[in-house]
Amino acid sequence: VFHGRVLARRAVGQETRYEVEVKARYRQRFPLVAREYLWVPSTCGCPALGEGGEYLLMATRHVNHEHTLNRLLLPERGYARPWTAREARLVREAARHC
Repeated sequence: VFHGRVLARRAVGQETRYEVEVKARYRQRFPLVAREYLWVPSTCGCPALGEGGEYLLMATRHVNHEHTLNRLLLPERGYARPWTAREARLVREAARHC
């Protein structure tokens, strides 16, 4: 779970790639760097992430069987909400208890 700002969006084949600036990490099961590519397995625009927008995102690490592909994946119906200070506070409090 992290707070990120979308820098760019690009359709790549049948997927959408977002370049995201990682602003804060709340629940980290794998390391994140300051800028990450976030992949959505469709080009339909779901979830709708606008360039310049800030979001609270819950992504998973996707590694293929050959271990040649390692990336952040946000499912079409994944958790992506516009970032607000209230959401950040709730996530921060929940992370302390988990």
